[in-house]
Amino acid sequence: MPRKPEVQPRRYWSHEVTRRSNALDLERDVFTWTDPRRIAASLKRSAERSQRRKGTPYQSAMSMLNFYINRAGRNLGARQRRVLERAKQELRKQFGRA
Repeated sequence: MPRKPEVQPRRYWSHEVTRRSNALDLERDVFTWTDPRRIAASLKRSAERSQRRKGTPYQSAMSMLNFYINRAGRNLGARQRRVLERAKQELRKQFGRA
């Protein structure tokens, strides 16, 4: 009887981008935190320190947050989605864009 090929676990490119972004050095598990202000402050700090970003610190921080929200999709729980949406508002405030 022929052997079935082993099934490889599915790996998403977006996971690698989030984990090893070349633009920002993110704090570990930043998108799992429950405090929007802390998430926004961490993203702001990372974006301002980065020498590898292409846009402004605000653009880099906001795009990384949006990227995570969009790529997490339906696997992102409603509670954490609300936290991350509030983090976007907080990020705008911290950059003086609100």
